[in-house]
Amino acid sequence: MKIKAVVLAAGESSRFWPLSEQRHKSTIKLCGKPIILWTIESLIEAGIKDIVVVQSPRRDVEDAISEYDIEASIDFVVQKEPLGMGDAVMQTESMIDDYFLVLNPNHVNADKLAKLMIRKLTRSKADLVLCGAETDEPWNYGVFVFDERDRPRGIVEKPEKGKEPSRLMVVGIYLLSKKFFDYHKKVRMHHYSFEHALDAMLKEERSEIVITDKKIPSLKYAWHLLDFAKHLISTKFKGSEISDNAEVSERAEIVGNVFVGEGARIMENAVIKGPAYVGEGTLVGNNVIVREYAVLENNVVVGANAEVARSIFMEGVHVHSGFFGDTVLGENTKVGAGTIFSNVRLDRKNIKAVVKGKTVDTGRKKLGAIVGSNTSIGINCSVMPGKLIGNDVLIGPASLVDENIPSGTRYFTKMEKVVKHGN
Repeated sequence: MKIKAVVLAAGESSRFWPLSEQRHKSTIKLCGKPIILWTIESLIEAGIKDIVVVQSPRRDVEDAISEYDIEASIDFVVQKEPLGMGDAVMQTESMIDDYFLVLNPNHVNADKLAKLMIRKLTRSKADLVLCGAETDEPWNYGVFVFDERDRPRGIVEKPEKGKEPSRLMVVGIYLLSKKFFDYHKKVRMHHYSFEHALDAMLKEERSEIVITDKKIPSLKYAWHLLDFAKHLISTKFKGSEISDNAEVSERAEIVGNVFVGEGARIMENAVIKGPAYVGEGTLVGNNVIVREYAVLENNVVVGANAEVARSIFMEGVHVHSGFFGDTVLGENTKVGAGTIFSNVRLDRKNIKAVVKGKTVDTGRKKLGAIVGSNTSIGINCSVMPGKLIGNDVLIGPASLVDENIPSGTRYFTKMEKVVKHGN
């Protein structure tokens, strides 16, 4: 049975600002590869080598993976307008012959689930195989409805609290027969048309469910990249791997599982405590501390006396001395010496961020800042927890950043100079 995969990478989310302002979030590189490429490789591992990627008219997904040799046949389809998941899937109808797997591009470990779902399909000949996971908050998700024989017979999106039909939420990976397209044509086109078509299909066709206890990392908000990086390092890298042509000082210390890429340089008295990732051509300077789950992509420079903990520095980032805790810095961003990214509230409560004008509880006790690309931050600045700083921003020296900063902004803290002579 030949199964095609449909990877949905068209919709753009302003909730992921500023990192999604100039591209789809699946094109962001983590641990040396675009996120969507990790997902494609997991599909190949599951034996699926016929893949359709749905992207926006910007075609940035196609551009992001064009430089890589991929052992699969990949076709690209453009969703002209962001009309939701159902419309995105419908763009592929002419390319589907039989069964197809639908998933988002953040399923970097899709191989295990896909294998289980395909095995279930082969045995049952069902028209759809879905994936479910137990949740303590069913009111926040789409959950399954079961009949008296415990067979899935529908999906309810975000049920009223206390009236949930089950505690089994729908995990976003679906194995469907071509019948799905007929069901989708019968429902009204809107944001949840995909789920409504699934609900109708469940009521009439034979279905199976694969239960998983593996949590699939979310990429709803930009700070979720920190959890995603931790997931990638934990699942894709086992043991230390230091390139033969990396330069590691005899006086540097590397502890735990650490990946060091080609041409990287680790200077005297630097300490890297894994798990951690250091990309190609990256420089870790004298007396630098790089701590658990830090990701330094290619051609990053971390100057002397800096501390980097659980942070992501994208390609071309340059920083000097300072503290970077639970922070994401976009490509080619530069930070002057002595700048501190605070990552904990004084009262130790959850950090809240303002997204699209609304205050969001991040659920994190530790969170620094999310900074876009090509931004420059001067020396001795202080950045408060949970702040979002856009692309192409210029922040003057000794500034206090206690609010979000839009892209293209020049931001300075006004200081008064007082000069007194004598008494």
